[in-house]
Amino acid sequence: MTTERWEPDRSTPPNSWPMPTLGTAIGRGLRGHCPACGKGKIFNGFLKVAAVCHECGAPLGLARADDAPPYFTILIVGHIIIPLLFIVERSTNQLPLWIMSAIFLPLTLGLAVGLIRPIKGGTVGLMLNLNMLKSDPTAI
Repeated sequence: MTTERWEPDRSTPPNSWPMPTLGTAIGRGLRGHCPACGKGKIFNGFLKVAAVCHECGAPLGLARADDAPPYFTILIVGHIIIPLLFIVERSTNQLPLWIMSAIFLPLTLGLAVGLIRPIKGGTVGLMLNLNMLKSDPTAI
């Protein structure tokens, strides 16, 4: 009985795009720039990730962020809004519900819309740096 030890496939050529450090890749993604080179744009639209970087050719479209950016956005916005809501509730004498709604609903919406794009860029930067790319664009 022979047991073969698994070895990674080292015959594939290295990436043809630059690979920065993890912090640099995430930071560039947060700013909306290509995580690999920092020159190209990561988005074609508001949240549509470009297929490739027009500067360095990094396959940005293969980094499928899917549900991670909304999850992180909800987590961050919730940790900001809920304590503020409790602070306002405790420091004032029972504000009417319509005033609380007029304050916190637009604040929640503004924070969520303002954070989703940088968080998605940072997630794509993380995935590109860790080489978590979807190899076949037609596979599920």
